[in-house]
Amino acid sequence: MVEILFLVGLAVAIFVGFNVGGSNTGVAFGPAVGSQTISKLGAAALMSICALVGGWTVGRNVINTMGGEIVPSRFFTLEASIAILFFIGLALFLSNIVGVPASTSMTGVGTIAGLGLATDALNWGVMGRIVSWWLVSPVIAFWVSAIIGRYWYPILLDWFAITQSKGALVQIDRSGWTVRPALGPNTTMREFTGTLLVIVVGCYTAFSAGASNMANAIAPLVGSGAMEMNYGILITGSAIAVGAFTIARRTLDTMGNELTDMPLLAALIVAVVSSTLITILSELGIPASIVIVSTMSIVGLGWGRATRVKEYTRRSTMIEEGPPGITSGALAVDTADTPMIDKARRKSTSEVDNNPYPDIDSLYEPWTTARVITMQNIVPGIATVSAYLLFEFVPLFS
Repeated sequence: MVEILFLVGLAVAIFVGFNVGGSNTGVAFGPAVGSQTISKLGAAALMSICALVGGWTVGRNVINTMGGEIVPSRFFTLEASIAILFFIGLALFLSNIVGVPASTSMTGVGTIAGLGLATDALNWGVMGRIVSWWLVSPVIAFWVSAIIGRYWYPILLDWFAITQSKGALVQIDRSGWTVRPALGPNTTMREFTGTLLVIVVGCYTAFSAGASNMANAIAPLVGSGAMEMNYGILITGSAIAVGAFTIARRTLDTMGNELTDMPLLAALIVAVVSSTLITILSELGIPASIVIVSTMSIVGLGWGRATRVKEYTRRSTMIEEGPPGITSGALAVDTADTPMIDKARRKSTSEVDNNPYPDIDSLYEPWTTARVITMQNIVPGIATVSAYLLFEFVPLFS
């Protein structure tokens, strides 16, 4: 009976890892694939490697937190572990149904908290520290991105302007005594550096995803003692790789097609800000949601750029009305700061970038933002309440 339960738990853990690979590959490498910097096959390979490295290194701290610090590990029976993994898998399923990505980390912690409440074993100190960071990290992501969008985005846009040339990016030079790689016939060093940066940022995001999300698949089984941590990381890493090479192809298509709404530079800024926060929190052993942090980073970047455009429009109106003492030279504002973020596709990125009077609503949509954030918090709340009722009243689990 124990062996059957373990196999069921292992199957659910693999299912969670499979879905993590499918969803996070698009988040990490969507910009790179959409800009034709890397192929889907290359993205899947890099996702597999970087996520495994993230889980093997920094991710251990998160596994320890979820597997024995929120609730003592002795309460993680095989039955309880399977139930926790079931709720995490259910969150992934519901998020796909409603079209809003849910936080597997928050769902996992909420389910474990439900177990702790039902058994009166919840460590309120650890739980309070986790929830505090859940509240603080999205605010940090918002304001860091807002400042970048308000003051630095035009400068970065100039620095990061890349013209993709025809032909191979890199070629093999066989003209000398040794064979060595060289830039393609039309490739500039600026293009090569920018392309390499896109790939590096994708790998960084994949690393942070592995560090944060590896625990969602195996922490209950590791906490119960049914699985050794190293084996669990390898098994989950393999499941993430399978998801990256299979179902992630659809998410990569989606993310790539949406790049006309979120320009490459905006996507990279969001990736760097959110991945840095998640990596820091993972090092601290805090299970955090890269989905919510990324969402608030997108909102902050759009809001910051929208305020810049609004200020530019206000000052331009003042010039047209001819207020005394103001000249056009005093209003040197970069009008290239206008790419869209999440409006329906209407123009190419280059057309929008050069539009001096963009639709501010295309940069920041409060109602859409509220709906997404609300759904991202409702799903973990439902999982917490459901887990408490299950562990409290169902004899098999109580």
